[in-house]
Amino acid sequence: MSRQTRRTFIKRTAAASAGVAAGLTIAGTKASGQVLGANDTIRVAVAGIHSQGRRHIGSFSGMKGVQVTHLVDPDSRLFPSLTEQVRRQSGNTPKCFQDIREALEDKELDAVSVATCNHWHSLITVWACQAGKDVYVEKPCSHNVFEGRQCVEAAREYKRIVQHGTQQRSNPDRAAEIAAIHSGKYGKLLVSKGYCCKSRWSIGAKPPGKPPEGFDFNLWLGPAPMQPYHANLVHYNWHWFWDFGNGDMGNQGVHEIDVARWGIKDSTLPKRVWALGGRWVNAEDNKDQGQTPNMELCVFDYDGVLLVFETRGLVGKNSEYPFKVTNEFYTTEGVVCDGKFSPKEGGKTYDVEVEPIHVTGGGTFGSFINCVRSRKVEEVNGEIQDAHYSAALCHLGNIAYRLGEQAPFSRRPDWLDLHGEVARSFETIKGNLESALKMDLGKQTYQLGPELQFDPKTEKFVGNSDADKLLTRDYREPFVVPEVV
Repeated sequence: MSRQTRRTFIKRTAAASAGVAAGLTIAGTKASGQVLGANDTIRVAVAGIHSQGRRHIGSFSGMKGVQVTHLVDPDSRLFPSLTEQVRRQSGNTPKCFQDIREALEDKELDAVSVATCNHWHSLITVWACQAGKDVYVEKPCSHNVFEGRQCVEAAREYKRIVQHGTQQRSNPDRAAEIAAIHSGKYGKLLVSKGYCCKSRWSIGAKPPGKPPEGFDFNLWLGPAPMQPYHANLVHYNWHWFWDFGNGDMGNQGVHEIDVARWGIKDSTLPKRVWALGGRWVNAEDNKDQGQTPNMELCVFDYDGVLLVFETRGLVGKNSEYPFKVTNEFYTTEGVVCDGKFSPKEGGKTYDVEVEPIHVTGGGTFGSFINCVRSRKVEEVNGEIQDAHYSAALCHLGNIAYRLGEQAPFSRRPDWLDLHGEVARSFETIKGNLESALKMDLGKQTYQLGPELQFDPKTEKFVGNSDADKLLTRDYREPFVVPEVV
């Protein structure tokens, strides 16, 4: 389907089919963007209510002056129990919808909190902005780079508050640590490193079947290609399929990759990208259905400062390698980690000296509501522009991985010598594989991606049309992220 066809379709059916349009932003209503008083009730729809969405419901329902008035999910089986939860916590009875477009038609709705699968995040964000609603969108804000940019454009065009679910942006201690790194007091930053090492072993394989009664699989698929239903998609393992998720880089990893990018002062997107990895399971689990890597190393070049991200899923369980989710900042003088500085030349580790840093109060969800009231985009913790850049890093790393070729472990790419921490990550991945799976690496291969050059201004790759194709996707009408928001 051509781009022109999709654009024509969007213009012709935006109000009727998508149920959203700029015309819903009516002067004199809360959707018009006026500053709201403390006594104005903020009405929130939670879209995606199975897992993380339950946390959204609980958080918003417990706030003074906030009501969860709409529950949205293709799985109607969830409505009775979650409706009762809202009644218990705030006393009101929410309206329930399988289709987000129907909820967005309600002019009394003020905000949408998006906790759906990744492939729906951006489309709901754009539609909600067009309908005059503010948005809290879970991480990653996009399923691909194109979508993230469209979320930014929609927020600006319709003057919406859009906050990302990277909760560390609401943590004053983390903000203070980042400010200390930016100050140069602990040396010039050389490597900003993040880790996502959580247990991600085999998910097995589930046969195609019939979707459960009450579950609208067509709506769940949304922008993704039509395909058979199987039980490994619903409700969590979709993370490990390219049509819906982004692997652990875009699951747990986006939190730490956001912090890693935050540590590189004034950073947007990199100029070069490298990646390697694979999806490995025990021999008895050789029918594993997942597609995304459970071991991955990505490196991003920011004019000499490297962002290094290490993803390892074969930890705990049958491995001597433990869970590890953290960030490290390597400077010319030492290492900053978890608020402490370890000097390069030895000596005692000590607390990083920090000045008080302002973040909008109220925690992750409360800060969003405070900004919905104030209309101050500059006060948003994890605003959509930052969200787009950090989510895009996950996508760029995965693109480099997906364009790779199989290589023997004896083949060592030159870019591992960019810094000792890059080489160390590769050695850790090898050691983790040997420990977890008792692998003879001399008989195994891994996926080695090409060096990709990237233009941060155009948000396109340089001279690589195959890589550019993976910056977006072919959308399934009418679930199309528009080129013109």
